[in-house]
Amino acid sequence: MAGTLNTSKFLAFQSLFKERCMVLLIEAYHISIKNQIIKSDFDENDISAILHFYICKNKNRIKWEIFTNTENFIFDDSKPFVKGFAAKQSRIDLKFGNFWSGNEFEYFVEAKNLRANDSTLKRRYITTGINNFLTGGKYGRCDGLLVGYILEGDTNTCIKGINVLLQKDTREKEQIEQIEQIEKKVLSQKIYISMHPSRELLHLFFDY
Repeated sequence: MAGTLNTSKFLAFQSLFKERCMVLLIEAYHISIKNQIIKSDFDENDISAILHFYICKNKNRIKWEIFTNTENFIFDDSKPFVKGFAAKQSRIDLKFGNFWSGNEFEYFVEAKNLRANDSTLKRRYITTGINNFLTGGKYGRCDGLLVGYILEGDTNTCIKGINVLLQKDTREKEQIEQIEQIEKKVLSQKIYISMHPSRELLHLFFDY
């Protein structure tokens, strides 16, 4: 009974931690919209750096004892340690972390720019975004989500374009869909999901 209770508490906190990470990220997005600070020619790292700045200033981050950093290295100890190996390690855009009851929790975010009329960016969202979170990918062992920075067009058009490409790849069952349940919205932000053989993957789309 004690083991079951401890597991239950662990899973409950893990779920709460993930939700808080999304809250911090979405609130940072809302501030960036209010301040009209994001330009259409910004690189992904530019936008992620700005959002991270707002996340760090969020008082709830301190209250919830969440630490963050950008361009986090995903250390791969299976590769030989030779001169220059660190520069070749994979990096992911954002990392959230927290310690609770002797356990460390981590949540990762990978970001990709999107434009409604740019099929190359949509393809890149799949090949270097979705695929990297799947088995064998650079982030295959990371618990996290994908966020699309939409710099031209709208969310629905971008998702439709990504799904068309997945269908061409005979991956119809892995297409992105909105989670319909009302409880699956954070700060009124729609949350999306794609179902893959090895995992479920959450998606956020920030429309600039």
